Amino acid sequence: MLNMSDTPAFLKDAKYLLTEQGFTTSDIWYHGTSSALVDSIKEQGLKRSGDKALKDAAKKTMATIGNNYTESVEPVFLTQSKELAFYWAKQTVRDRSVRVEGDEQPVVIAVTFPEALSAQVKPDVGAASLLLVKEGENFMAYLAGIYQENSFSVPEIDLMRADRMEYLSKLGMAYFTEDIGVACLDIITG
Repeated sequence: MLNMSDTPAFLKDAKYLLTEQGFTTSDIWYHGTSSALVDSIKEQGLKRSGDKALKDAAKKTMATIGNNYTESVEPVFLTQSKELAFYWAKQTVRDRSVRVEGDEQPVVIAVTFPEALSAQVKPDVGAASLLLVKEGENFMAYLAGIYQENSFSVPEIDLMRADRMEYLSKLGMAYFTEDIGVACLDIITG
C-alpha cells in the first residue's frame, strides 16, 4: 500500500481542495500514469484503454491458459487532485511491474479542458465495484489518511446508495469518455 509520506510535496494539494463537502473541482483535472508511457502520451495524448503493453501482456497470459481475452475500451480516469492522481500513478507502476520489465516512476499529468469539454467529465460511479476489492480498500485507507492529515472527518459513503456526485466530491473519482489531445496536457514536475 502507498504511504502518504511517499507523495512529493509539490503534489500535495488536498489542503487547498478539501472542504467539509469533499474535494472541490476546477477546469484542471489530473491523471496518474507511469513514466514509461509519457513519450507516447506526449505524441498521442491520453488514449482510452491506452496502456498497450499491459493489454498485450494480459492477452498473452490469457492465451497461455487457454482463455480468450476480450479487450474493453475504458475511459480516461481523472481526479481533481494531484495527490490522488499520484496514488493512481503508483498503482499503475506497480501493476505494470508485474507484467512489464523496466524502471518506471509515477507521473502526474494535468489535463486542462476548454469549458465545453470540462462539462463532459463524469463522476466515476463504476468505481463502486473497485472499492469492494483489496485494491479499493487500499485506496480508501489512503484517502482516509488525506482527510485526516487535513483535519477533516473520514468520508462515509454507502457505495451502493451514494449519490453519483459523492464519487467525485468525496472520493475524487471521475472519467472522460473520449481520448484527450496533447494540447490539453502538461506533465507535472517539481
